[in-house]
Amino acid sequence: MSLTVSHLHKKYGAKTVVEDLSFEMEKPGVYALLGTNGAGKTTSIRMMLGMLAKDGGEVIWNGTPLDINTCNVGYLAEERGLYPKYPLMDQLVYFASLRGVGKAEAKSRIRYWAKRLEVEEYLYQDAAVAAPALGAGRRSGFARQKTQKPKLADQLSKGNQQKIQFMTALLSDPELIILDEPLSGLDPVNTEIINRIIREEIASDKYLIMSSHQMATVEEFCTDITILDRSRTVLQGNLNDIKRGYGRVNLRLKVERDISEYIARSGAVVVSEKEYEYMLKVTGEEQANRLLGMLIEAAVPIVVFELREPSLHEIFVEKVGEVHETE
Repeated sequence: MSLTVSHLHKKYGAKTVVEDLSFEMEKPGVYALLGTNGAGKTTSIRMMLGMLAKDGGEVIWNGTPLDINTCNVGYLAEERGLYPKYPLMDQLVYFASLRGVGKAEAKSRIRYWAKRLEVEEYLYQDAAVAAPALGAGRRSGFARQKTQKPKLADQLSKGNQQKIQFMTALLSDPELIILDEPLSGLDPVNTEIINRIIREEIASDKYLIMSSHQMATVEEFCTDITILDRSRTVLQGNLNDIKRGYGRVNLRLKVERDISEYIARSGAVVVSEKEYEYMLKVTGEEQANRLLGMLIEAAVPIVVFELREPSLHEIFVEKVGEVHETE
């Protein structure tokens, strides 16, 4: 199987919101669509899924035009898509039925994912939580278990709504999964729950397209990226190749006294500084080693000396900033 996006184009009146977007996934993995707010990421995803008419281009899945009626696609939208006043279980069964999953199988899958996503208490009448004990005579510190009623969508926090919507994207066991800001509204604990599941989907040879502002997550999962800015592609390719092209130009240095004079003599540029911990921009290993030699000769205690390629966050800021500076 493969996914090919060719020359997607979209305009609203005189305004171009997606300009000639093309990319390809020849094997399972994760492809990232990145960009500033309003860059065209969500519009591109909606065109790919046929939710929004294209002004040009095509999307080919396994040799034929992508059709969500025949292709098993799981989609997590950036916007909340739950009905606020309907029971969550009824909604999940309904969404599963739209993807061809029968009621009995849907309930079995919902039970599995509810446990994995730690949302059982919001879906099941028999889910119980420990109630705080009243009175000094309680030895355990907790009273009897109290029964929780299933919740409506508008009774859930933003993060728990996000987890329920993530579940809807997985109920059909999709071949192609499209996640638009999957970690929006999640605390670190719930972020790790979602990340663990994404890792498992990757290991199961799924095709994933991810749009996210959380660069560290994208960097962990994605092999190939497209960065959009103001509707246009400003950087595209294999992430490792892109980083390799920059070279090892970022130097993290932590010492035990001020070394400003040595940094100035080496020609390195200070990006940030805090309590004898420096982030420096260097031209490469030669300049970094020159600074290291100065510090050793001066008997400066060195705690950390790390020379690395730029992070995706740094690349993103640089590429988008370059475009804005030239306009």
